[in-house]
Amino acid sequence: MNISELITVIVYDYLWGLPLVVLILGVGAYLTFRTGFFQFSFFGRSIQLAKKSVMGDKADSPGDKAGILSSFEAMSMALGTTIGVGNIGGVAAAIALGGPGAVFWMWIAGLFGLVVKTVEITLAVYYRSKNSRGESYGGPNYYIHKGIGIEKNKKMLAKLLGILFAFGYVLAIFINIQTYTVSEAVAGTFNFNINVVAVVYTIALYIMISGGMKQLGKIATIIVPFMCIFYIVGGLIVVLLNIQNLIPSFGLIIASAFTKTAAVGGFAGAGVKLALTSGLSRSVFSNEAGWGSAPMIHASAKINHPLKQGLLGIFEVFFDTVVVCSLTALVIIITGQWSSGLDGATLTLSAFESGMGSFGRIILTVGIFFFGLTTSSGVYTQIEVVLRYILGDTALKERLLTGYKWFYPIPSAALVFIASKHGLPGTTVWLISDAATAFPIFANMIALFMLTPVFLKLVEDYKARYMKKGSVDPDFNVFYEGSNEENKVDRAS
Repeated sequence: MNISELITVIVYDYLWGLPLVVLILGVGAYLTFRTGFFQFSFFGRSIQLAKKSVMGDKADSPGDKAGILSSFEAMSMALGTTIGVGNIGGVAAAIALGGPGAVFWMWIAGLFGLVVKTVEITLAVYYRSKNSRGESYGGPNYYIHKGIGIEKNKKMLAKLLGILFAFGYVLAIFINIQTYTVSEAVAGTFNFNINVVAVVYTIALYIMISGGMKQLGKIATIIVPFMCIFYIVGGLIVVLLNIQNLIPSFGLIIASAFTKTAAVGGFAGAGVKLALTSGLSRSVFSNEAGWGSAPMIHASAKINHPLKQGLLGIFEVFFDTVVVCSLTALVIIITGQWSSGLDGATLTLSAFESGMGSFGRIILTVGIFFFGLTTSSGVYTQIEVVLRYILGDTALKERLLTGYKWFYPIPSAALVFIASKHGLPGTTVWLISDAATAFPIFANMIALFMLTPVFLKLVEDYKARYMKKGSVDPDFNVFYEGSNEENKVDRAS
């Protein structure tokens, strides 16, 4: 058994084995039924709020609570993190490993992810904390501590889940896929040395994160809309040029989800289990629903009701998975490149080149570079929120966070050097990344299950305040900090 086979067994038989798969699908189904198919009944309202957010319309949000980012900046940063290398290299890696059937399971996870992401963003905004400067921070660690540890008086469970989540996220500092994916794409397209590309990308990343969250929010509002339109137009051109293969491609995706995909061309073949696990992991990595990452950005938004920001989660998952990831998958399958034996970003680039010529590959490579920067900087912000929670009110907190800013890009660049030296294929590097996501997902999904009643109360309050359904309870606190309960996390962060 070589190293790639060993990593595959560890990740998909243990870390991403049956318990985690059941947890993701089970909690997703539970939230769907418990909320009355919320992601479908509120879909239209989510699109409307996203449109207002983009247009900068604040008429629906008088007296916004203090925060660091505008609602649009928070959404742009979250989309910049989700719509990136996971859509380009991640989807390709899932297909290269699990076959076309992985796309079907990616869609299923995405349907549940619509409500999962709404719940986690809403809870993150509700339970967020402010520091002495009035800056808001929140995320799974915060709602695990406050919602489970304090409100439910399950301190040991909250501590265990908090440690598991934080461990997985801090691990992400050392197992970061973005630099590798960008370096692989640029080096392969322009015949550069992959290590040199990694160094250039790392320098650009330092420039991006130097100004902190506020600067990243403003940059994201400029880059993200442009690169999304750019990628979608390019993908649609490839699909239209190969429109005769569209229906057969859908048929292959569905058939391969329930039957073994035989080896063909450079594709080694894959069973249903591998299609299922690779599809689920890529969906979560791409749209981040259940991972608990995007809520750490949304928690810093200026908003006057948690569910208003939470509803943007439906739009994010829909746009990320149903639109962008599906487009990537169709380009790869419709051009026949899925069986070429390539993987990761190289496979997607090959598919675009097959459909549009060398010009398409070059343009997409430039896009990948910027996709990677927004993703990497977004992950930087998310890990900073976790570290702020861990460090609490220590005197050295700001110095340690400064040290983190300088250290963050280094392990990601080191992964490129290691993969290059040992000749690790792209699918193996993505598998290593999957290992880091398993721990926080496990802790976060349990927390969402336990805190569903809180979300339902916020939904009822939102309906009464903004949809004229029911009466507003004057004693209901829209934000947790509005209650009389005080705790150390509030003061510490």
